[in-house]
Amino acid sequence: MSDRLPGFSTLAVHAGAQPDPTTGARATPIYQTTSFVFNDADHAASLFGLQAFGNIYTRIGNPTNAVLEERVAALEGGTAALAVASGHAAQVVVLQQLLQPGDEFIAARKLYGGSINQFTHAFKSFGWNVVWADPDDISSFERAVTPRTKAIFIESIANPAGSITDIEAISTVARKAGVPLIVDNTLASPYLIRPIDHGADIVVHSLTKFLGGHGNSLGGIIVDAGTFDWSTGGKYPMLSEPRPEYHGIRLQETFGNFAFAIACRVLGLRDLGPALSPFNAFMILTGIETLPLRMQRHCDNAKAVAEFLAGHPAVASVSYAGLPSDKYNQLARKYAPKGAGAVFTFSLKGGYDAGVSLVSKLQLFSHLANVGDTRSLVIHPASTTHSQLDDAAKIKSGAGPDVVRLSVGIEDKEDLIADLEQALGA
Repeated sequence: MSDRLPGFSTLAVHAGAQPDPTTGARATPIYQTTSFVFNDADHAASLFGLQAFGNIYTRIGNPTNAVLEERVAALEGGTAALAVASGHAAQVVVLQQLLQPGDEFIAARKLYGGSINQFTHAFKSFGWNVVWADPDDISSFERAVTPRTKAIFIESIANPAGSITDIEAISTVARKAGVPLIVDNTLASPYLIRPIDHGADIVVHSLTKFLGGHGNSLGGIIVDAGTFDWSTGGKYPMLSEPRPEYHGIRLQETFGNFAFAIACRVLGLRDLGPALSPFNAFMILTGIETLPLRMQRHCDNAKAVAEFLAGHPAVASVSYAGLPSDKYNQLARKYAPKGAGAVFTFSLKGGYDAGVSLVSKLQLFSHLANVGDTRSLVIHPASTTHSQLDDAAKIKSGAGPDVVRLSVGIEDKEDLIADLEQALGA
């Protein structure tokens, strides 16, 4: 293609992939194998010693997964990526490289309920401590920084409310503190927002959602921006100090601007083991090929649905950044000019009971705990995804008792609005 840089849609179809050199297959094959043959003893030793790149065992790497990793890294503008079994697995692997027992990380309070639960409870067993900050008050991140702080974690578009986070402002706090900024970009996808362009050092996704897009395969991914100096101040010994399991290699020194992705693979995935199935990688790759087409339709439909709900007498309020009246509209215009995403919430005048009733009356919207499907989805977070939180925490996270979350799909918008109209009328 000469010297021209491929566009986003071209990368979504072609990045990382070539026709299979043996068979000529144009689609990336599913390399459904546990392990790979070495050329000889020296070749095996060089692979195990990180002196050469190649395949050893599918828990550590697989050719199908490698295409997925290269494609998402290209779409996000990163240097390298690592695919894992789920979005939650991506978060565990990332923080394992950064935190020692007793260390802290700062997280935005507006997060997916499962992440709040993981950070608050599961990570305690590792000795990792979360400190919460308010993404609407950037100074709360500054106040939360201590000598034990090792990272800041936010969502680009927060789940469930669809609020837009000021990535650049929080990146400035992270730079001043000398810690990496981790951005969960699941709800935006790189089609709408590329956090690395705004100061993120690490990007994570649940591939299960918009990147895969069809509700059929679990997966997660970690993208290394290649922007952080892991040797500064000795804060990150997993990357800066000699690794005894690899004959004293210092990962930062050896692998430079993709050292973090390597660390996640050879220190995290290798030992923790949350490997992505090559079949799931194939399914997610297929989904990514239509990402730009789907995301634009998702956003266009979501805006139409939000406008309908904003005018309905049974609806108390709508939280959708694509509406001009929304408090996050200016941030949406800055960070996501092509659309404010497809996941948002609205509040019903009837409170908790009205929310529970509505989800049971919808017919085209599927009532389930997922987002990012081609199909439109609905859930009442206070009774499901955020039910482990007390009422005050539910409200702070955007999942109050009267709140309903929609993930708007790619159906005809007129049919979606008609389904909501009949359910609200009932």
